[in-house]
Amino acid sequence: MTEFREAADAILQAAVTGDAPVPGVVAGLTDRNDTVYLGAAGNRRVDGDEPITVDDIFALFSTTKAFTATAALQLVEQGKLDLDAPAQNYAPWLAEAQVIEGFDSAGEPILRTPKTQVTTRQLLTHSGGFGYDFFNENYARLAEEKGQPSVITATRAALTTPLLFDPGTKWEYGSNIDWAGQVVEGITGKRLGEVFASEIFAPLGIESFTFALDDPRRARLAGMHDRNADGSLTYNGLELPSPPDIDFGGHGLYGTVGDYLKFIRAWLNDGQGDNGRILQADTVEYAVKRHLAEDLSVGALPGVIPSLSNDAEFFPGVSKSWSLPFMRNEEPAPTGRPAGGQGWAGLANLFYWIDRENGFGGFWATQILPFGDATSFVKYLEFETAAYANPPA
Repeated sequence: MTEFREAADAILQAAVTGDAPVPGVVAGLTDRNDTVYLGAAGNRRVDGDEPITVDDIFALFSTTKAFTATAALQLVEQGKLDLDAPAQNYAPWLAEAQVIEGFDSAGEPILRTPKTQVTTRQLLTHSGGFGYDFFNENYARLAEEKGQPSVITATRAALTTPLLFDPGTKWEYGSNIDWAGQVVEGITGKRLGEVFASEIFAPLGIESFTFALDDPRRARLAGMHDRNADGSLTYNGLELPSPPDIDFGGHGLYGTVGDYLKFIRAWLNDGQGDNGRILQADTVEYAVKRHLAEDLSVGALPGVIPSLSNDAEFFPGVSKSWSLPFMRNEEPAPTGRPAGGQGWAGLANLFYWIDRENGFGGFWATQILPFGDATSFVKYLEFETAAYANPPA
């Protein structure tokens, strides 16, 4: 592992010292047994000199989603959730969602009843019909002209967006997993954070994760930044509401990279965590298969709101689908990740992958908007590639 550590250290240093640098980065690699690398470079904030550390807290954004999928799978194991039943059976207010077909001459949304009721499987695979305003023009127009709140407000109203299409007919990335979180809450009668704490965090030995920042965590918080047009960075001080009105299972968690590696390790170990089991082995094997319909595929993410996202795509030209918790590459990726590899990302340029075939996975964390930041994305891919060039023994 000496060669990988040296390569990884160099990649992190290049990320904070090269052209259009990031202010700070933390990255880690785990095999099935333990964390084999955890490194940090740079500073917490671009306007300060306090070094970032491996114990720093990050806004995890959409890397939260896999935890919600895991909680849903636990309920499937318990016989409490049917993935193919209407999700409104468990989250009744989902029945209010209608399909938007555009806007009339007065600028009012044209809405109709969906042809089918969305299922939890469709929510988990992002074929349920929900999107994000920073990736979809209709949602962006609803936000700008009709005051539709952003999901980062963590309010109930932020979930009351229309469907973009009939469930199961397309793939579009969006707030589907927030709704899956409402399914979990409807079944358990608990807030999502409570479910995570007892059913996922405790068995994994995760101590830092939370939906609501407290003062000790805030003292360890890596600063959020905007990438400016000239490549420079500005600290923006963005924090998600604490406590949130609703625990948003699609993006709301905070935590450390080291603790996220414990979650990755459980997926490498067929559901066995450091302190206990979160899923049965056959559930894990089932979950990581392709669950997105065969006639659908994961495509590019169009950056509709430039301050929040660039146009972005993982492995252009490589066939991609969705398992129940993760994006799944159906062909080998250029980094060395084999077909069937799992992974995803978070809005502030956080990235991870899970390779069950080779028994390792990693996480890369920065706090920069918009998504698809060239330095963050490219250096993450170099980090993953270095792991395949010098894999854990």
